[in-house]
Amino acid sequence: MAIQRSTIPVALLVLVSLCRAPPPPQKQAVASVTFDEKTKTFVIVDVYDKSATAFATFTDDIQNSGWAHLNLTTNPKYDDSVQAYAAGLIEGYLSSTLIYYHWVNTVYEFCVQPSEYCTKLKKYLQANLQWMTQQIKENPNDDYWHQVNLTLIQLMGIEDGFHNSIKEPRIDVEPFGFLLLQIDGDLEDLESALTNGKLKRPLGSGSCSALIKLLPGNSDLYVSHVTWSPYQSMLRVMKKYDFGYHQSDGSLMPGRTSSFSSNPGRVFSGDDFYIIESGLVTLETTNGNSNPALWKYVQPEGQLLEWLRNIIANRLAKDAMMWADIFRKYNSGTYNNQWMVVDYNRFVPHQTPKTGLLVILEQLPGLVVAEDKTDVLTGQSYWPSYNVPYFKEIFNASGLPAKVAKYGDWFTYEKTPRALMFLRNQSQVTDMKSMIKLMRYNDFQHDELSKCNCTPPYSGENAISARSDLNPANGTYPFSTLGNRSHGGTDMKVTNMAMHKDFSMIAICGPTHDQQPVFQWSTSGFNNQSHLGQPDRFDFEQVLVKWN
Repeated sequence: MAIQRSTIPVALLVLVSLCRAPPPPQKQAVASVTFDEKTKTFVIVDVYDKSATAFATFTDDIQNSGWAHLNLTTNPKYDDSVQAYAAGLIEGYLSSTLIYYHWVNTVYEFCVQPSEYCTKLKKYLQANLQWMTQQIKENPNDDYWHQVNLTLIQLMGIEDGFHNSIKEPRIDVEPFGFLLLQIDGDLEDLESALTNGKLKRPLGSGSCSALIKLLPGNSDLYVSHVTWSPYQSMLRVMKKYDFGYHQSDGSLMPGRTSSFSSNPGRVFSGDDFYIIESGLVTLETTNGNSNPALWKYVQPEGQLLEWLRNIIANRLAKDAMMWADIFRKYNSGTYNNQWMVVDYNRFVPHQTPKTGLLVILEQLPGLVVAEDKTDVLTGQSYWPSYNVPYFKEIFNASGLPAKVAKYGDWFTYEKTPRALMFLRNQSQVTDMKSMIKLMRYNDFQHDELSKCNCTPPYSGENAISARSDLNPANGTYPFSTLGNRSHGGTDMKVTNMAMHKDFSMIAICGPTHDQQPVFQWSTSGFNNQSHLGQPDRFDFEQVLVKWN
């Protein structure tokens, strides 16, 4: 399909539509999307109809638990593009209030004022969308490009469902529309690539902690992730997608069903943390890139942004290395992460783990390294991840040796505070309670490993679950990441051998309050930041995310 363009500036269109008063919130709702084959029309109805093209349940429990829940299914009897559009329609319709809030909290003012960077970014995104459209046209029977097409159609469905303006399956994607909710991770690196390395984010800014832990005697395998992000992003939605999409041979895709932590309006996790029908659990922490010489490899043609590549790998991969092989295609060099791919098909309790259980992938612009690291997991009983590259080739190419020379061990893989905390504390994990305790750990005022050349002599950033909001605003720090920010660990998710089979996980929303005070917007010093729809106090306990 050809990409259609509006003559009205898209930023204005989006802002005008989103500035309207949001619809009343729905605590619990159901909906279905029907499709008439004769008239080629879609209708959204407020009933749960399993014979419909798509059907979903939505629960907004944010004020009570911190989480909303979306359980969305499409019917494989329908054409894939019809399913994808219906999936988007129903999500946009049911979660419109939260989408409105999340848009205002996170991207409302993005590129509203003209700038050289925004002009370059829009040109880049338009060229990239046009290249993708051309590839979709030229490869109608290719499973990879089929999934790209379906994802973009779903995105358009979300916009139409939000606006309650039903049209037709298409990829009429605008650069500064709801695409912005998908590409925030990519945007961090696109900004550097398009502005010759002029970074706005703090030096060394962390984004997530992760731990894969073999229990004693190999009795179980835990996989856990802590999102680190600005607190304005704390509108959270647990999602379960069951999409009946087909491959070119007529079979359903291996990753038909997945559950993941996400945000309103996103068609993927973004944290990222996924439990997939194929038996894979995929997650990542961000490494970034500090080498300006690599930005030349970031180009709008021949590359797919990271958010799309991880969706496609999750849907098509049958094992961990296959996931890596799919993901590395069309590397954009943006949202440069360490990916951990766990294959529970390769794990048998009380037996030595088989090769292929854990694959690690790291990327930079122009470079991707992926290897099976099951032996490392088996040898040390855990795999930690904390925003520093593991592979020497990636570490050296990323520019981190210069940071180590200037700032010391904080930028190393072996001696950065979280590396030492995981090394010290991981042996204490013997059950789910102790795993959760570790992933929510932050005792920065008393832990020797949280100390820094700062005033006061420690930082809430130096913990498994950061609390940078607790650093004194008048403190002194060698670089701004260690200082006072509305930023930290905003959740915790964990699954294991038993739970992954039905896409379940244990989750906690909000900054840790195990050893620290509960985060409260009204007393935080950041209350002037937009946080529409969020609770004032994030004093939530763990919840079991179990899908009916």
